[in-house]
Amino acid sequence: MKFRTATLASSIALASFSAAHAADTNDVLTNYADIALAGYEDSLTTAKALRVAVDALVSSPSEATLQDAKQAWLASRVPYQQTEAFRFGNPTVDDWEGKVNAWPLDEGLIDYIDGDFGTNEENPFATANIVANASLEVAGQTIDASAITPDLLESLHELDGIEANVATGYHAIEFLLWGQDLNGTEHGAGARPASDFDTANCTGGNCERRAQYLVAATDLLISDLEDAVANWSADGQGRADVTADGTQGLVMAFTGMGSLSYGEQAGERMKLGLMLKDPEEEHDCFSDNTHNSHYFDGLGVRNVYAGRYVRIDGSVVSGPSLYDVVKAKDSVLADQLMSDMNSTMIALGDIRTAAEAGTSYDQMLAAGNEAGEALVQNAIDKLVGQTRNIERAVQLIGLDGVSVEGSDSLDNPDAVFQ
Repeated sequence: MKFRTATLASSIALASFSAAHAADTNDVLTNYADIALAGYEDSLTTAKALRVAVDALVSSPSEATLQDAKQAWLASRVPYQQTEAFRFGNPTVDDWEGKVNAWPLDEGLIDYIDGDFGTNEENPFATANIVANASLEVAGQTIDASAITPDLLESLHELDGIEANVATGYHAIEFLLWGQDLNGTEHGAGARPASDFDTANCTGGNCERRAQYLVAATDLLISDLEDAVANWSADGQGRADVTADGTQGLVMAFTGMGSLSYGEQAGERMKLGLMLKDPEEEHDCFSDNTHNSHYFDGLGVRNVYAGRYVRIDGSVVSGPSLYDVVKAKDSVLADQLMSDMNSTMIALGDIRTAAEAGTSYDQMLAAGNEAGEALVQNAIDKLVGQTRNIERAVQLIGLDGVSVEGSDSLDNPDAVFQ
């Protein structure tokens, strides 16, 4: 990637935001850290609920327990996606995030897949199938995979330095629950049967090991989220990094907002898939949940700017905000940026509404689907527009060192096809 310098729809107040706090930088950054902590706490709570559902599935495999586990996974994505606005600018989050939300992945590393089993020159482990194999040969050494544990999965993540070898995190769990989505740009998610976890009536082979993998991956997700909660707690490094120096804290906050808005979401997660007409570029591709992951990413950016987060229990964390910082310099720009973010949420909400009405996100990417393309492109345009005003706010405040992550899909489209 290159760099450029510079709850639900009904719960969002889309009216003009009204500041009730003075723009004291220390207070702003403390509230920023409090919102991060609350988001990771909610992510941990929902991951623990997912673990309960996973236990029920592996103990008593049925379509009902599989569906419950899927619903628990979907619920876990709501708070987590809102934490992604704390990436990019915060070094401890950047160092940690790849363990829990890396994508896209060569799912054949994990389990059986459909299709060509020939040699993959870019990734020799693209069909390694950890579930089916009790040992793996890596760089001339044999790895004992007879017991699938969190430690084993952590050691296999990004195996041989290849980013597509995703062995851990939300998307590894998603693949285990849904299986491959073989529908292309037609409607439909993955359709893994519950019997893939049923040792008495096993389909797909290796049902006991598949269950072990699912449990181990979920346990590791919980452990990683516990680390994130600690990172933003009173003595955590993430909180210390962002609150130690007011100027640098603002640099981190604006970098996170701008980079998620532009290079990551508008570019890598949306424009690239639209250009390639490729459902493999969906963020939650196995579950067809991409419309929600995009929506809550957008909401996370707005949360940071507004200094307000609605927790999963309905309580609210709020306080002095980046909006207040910008308003102290230029109230017109502050309100314009808030308006931009409201417009972005409406556009992302339109995608979500269409998906919930039966037109899944991968269908929107299909060649010839002009209406779907228009929905996605409109949201991309809104994200790009809000980034331009984030950059103006950065210049207005006088922050040096804010680097907004870019994407070839936006900055150099010809390179995508080279």
